[in-house]
Amino acid sequence: MEEKQLNIKAYLDADEQKSLLRLLTAGSVDDGKSTLIGRLLFDSKKLYEDQLQALQRDSMRLGNAGAGEIDYALLLDGLKAEREEGITIDVAYRYFSTNQRKFIIADTPGHEQYTRNMITGGSTANLAIILIDARNGVITQTRRHTFLVSLLGIKHIALAINKMDLVDFSQEVFDKIKDDYLALTSKLGIEDVTCFPISAKEGDNVVEKSQRTPWYEGTSLLEYLETVPIDQDRNMKNFRFPVQYVLRPDLDFRGFCGKVASGVIRKGDEIMALPSRKTSHVKSIVTYDGELDYAFCPQSITITLEDEIDISRGEMLVRPDDLPFVGRHLQSKLVWMDEEPMNLHKQFFLKAGTNTTRATINAIDYRIDVNTMEHLEGKAFKLNEIGQVQITTAKTLFFDAYKQNKATGAFILIDPITNNTCAVGMIEKPLAEAELTADDLPTLDLPRLGILPEHYEAIEIAVKELSRQGIEVKIKK
Repeated sequence: MEEKQLNIKAYLDADEQKSLLRLLTAGSVDDGKSTLIGRLLFDSKKLYEDQLQALQRDSMRLGNAGAGEIDYALLLDGLKAEREEGITIDVAYRYFSTNQRKFIIADTPGHEQYTRNMITGGSTANLAIILIDARNGVITQTRRHTFLVSLLGIKHIALAINKMDLVDFSQEVFDKIKDDYLALTSKLGIEDVTCFPISAKEGDNVVEKSQRTPWYEGTSLLEYLETVPIDQDRNMKNFRFPVQYVLRPDLDFRGFCGKVASGVIRKGDEIMALPSRKTSHVKSIVTYDGELDYAFCPQSITITLEDEIDISRGEMLVRPDDLPFVGRHLQSKLVWMDEEPMNLHKQFFLKAGTNTTRATINAIDYRIDVNTMEHLEGKAFKLNEIGQVQITTAKTLFFDAYKQNKATGAFILIDPITNNTCAVGMIEKPLAEAELTADDLPTLDLPRLGILPEHYEAIEIAVKELSRQGIEVKIKK
C-alpha cells in the first residue's frame, strides 16, 4: 500500500514538472479547426466515458459529419448557434495532457467580425495552428489570420493543410500550398513554420503518422506539439518586476509582491525602483514554500530590500544597467474591441501590468486592412479594426517594445463610463515630444474664440515666445 502511494506521489510530482504549451487554432470557416482539436483529444484517448457518450449522442442528433459518423467538432462548438450553423463563434478552451507536455488549446472563430475573439484567444499563446483547406490553398482569411498571429508576437506556426483526403493526398498540392504560405510568412518575419498534410476527419498525421502520405517525412502534429521548444520564447534577459502589492504583516517585514514579468533576479543583486530611480540590493526572495536564492519569470514572489525605499503598487523594480522606456508618449498598434466606435475626444483608462493611468489617443497614423495588410487613411476605429496610433498618458509609464518583451509591451484601454475593455495595444516605441504630429498639439481656434483678424499677429508673436520656452501650441485661423 505504501509503495502504491509512493508511485502515485511520483506520478503527480512528474506531472507537475511538465511544461505547458498554450496554442490557438485559426483558419477559414469550415476548414476543420474544431474537428482537428476534437480528433486530437479523441485519438490521444483524453476523453472521459461520459464525454464520449455525449459526443456519440450529439453526433447522431446534431452532427455534420455524415450518417453514423462522429462529429468531433461538437467537443468544442458548445453554443447552440454554433451547432445550428456548424461554425465557431466564441473562443473555446480545452485542456489536455500527454506523457510529455500539458496543453491549453484556444479554438478561435474564423470570421472577420470575430477578430477580437481571436486576439483574446491568442494573447497568451506560444504557438498557432493555422488550418488551410487543401482544395482552396492560401486564401484571404489565411493571410488575415497569419497577420494577426504576427501582430500577437507568436513565434511558432504549425501549418495544418487539412482535407488532404479530398485531393487524394497529393504531394504536388501540399508542396504548392507550403511554398505559397512560406512566401507570406517570410514577409511578416515569422521564421518557425512547420507544415503538416492532415485529414482531421480521418485522423491522418494528427496523432499517428499516416500510411497514405508515404512521401511525407515529418512527424505527426501531436508529436510536434509535444516537442516544439518554447523555453527560449520567454525573455530571460531584461529583469522587470511590476509591484502588485506591498506586504507589511508586522514591523519587521516589508516586502514587495508581484510576478516576475521577465528576466532573472538573485539575492544580493542591485535593483532600481522606477520612477524614483532609487537603488538598493535584494535582501531576500520569499515564496509560500520558503526563501529562494533566485527567481525568474513567470514566478510570483515577494522581494525584500536592504534599504527603506518608498515603493507602491504600479511601480517597477529593474536593474540599474538595463532600464525600460520611461515616458508618457508612445506609438502602438491598436485592436479596437468595443461595439462603440473610437472617440478621439474621450479619455480612457490605460492599464499596463499593475499600472493604471488616464490616457488619450492623440492621432491615428493609419488603419490596416487585415485582409490585404494595406495601410489606409487614419480614421476613428470601429469594432475589430486595427491600426497604428499615438497615445499620451497622464502619468509616466515603464514599458518595452512588444516584440522585445510581451509582458511589459502590452496594455488595454478601458472606457471609464461603461468599464468595457475598448482596445488592446502592442507598444512599438516611445515618442519624443518632437515626434508628435501637429494634431497632438494644443490648438487655439481663433475664429471660434471670437478673436478678430487684426489681433492674429499679436497672438502669433505670443505663441512663438512660448515655443522658445519649449511649449508648442498650434494656431487655427
